[in-house]
Amino acid sequence: MNEANLFVIGILLAWLAGIRVYLTVFGVGLAGLLGWVELPPALQATESYWVLGTSATLAIAEFFADKIPGVDSAWDLVQTLARVPAGAFLAAATLSPNGELSGTALAAGAGVALASHGLKAGTRALLNTSPEPASNWIASAAEDTVVVGGLALALAHPWLALIVVIACSLIGALIVWWVWRALWRGMRWLLGQPADKTGSSAHPGVLPPGPGG
Repeated sequence: MNEANLFVIGILLAWLAGIRVYLTVFGVGLAGLLGWVELPPALQATESYWVLGTSATLAIAEFFADKIPGVDSAWDLVQTLARVPAGAFLAAATLSPNGELSGTALAAGAGVALASHGLKAGTRALLNTSPEPASNWIASAAEDTVVVGGLALALAHPWLALIVVIACSLIGALIVWWVWRALWRGMRWLLGQPADKTGSSAHPGVLPPGPGG
């Protein structure tokens, strides 16, 4: 596999780790153990039964925690300490031909993992403003599907997976922006009518006084 493909796979693994780090690590290790892909030396540690068992257990715990409103945001906050370093490692390890991790690759992986983690955590925090749990379940199931499908696609067709990831990121960012905008407008409405461009309050049906008072 050429360096361009390895770079794309490394970035994709970092992005996926920012959403589901334990599921990503488990998927990489399982793919290597079953011989679906030949992992670089630095990633071969994920094939060990200890790593597979630990990541599988934590992935199951995350599966349930991520579907409980409020708990999901607390989980996201704690998992910042795991997702960003793991994303940095996965990206650098993918690009390492001899097991040595490049500082540049570590920084790139950390940045990508932090971006996807921030997008996920921000989206879930917004969904938690709604009292019903259905939106959390739908969002969590969608994230599970994206990570599993994205990981399989990344290993088979990395460039196609990159296009899908970029599209998902843009859609997610637009959703966050739209929801924040709707919430902001709702808060302004609850607090009263906003001031117009001249600085005076806008009241329907009330005309400003004329020059004579």
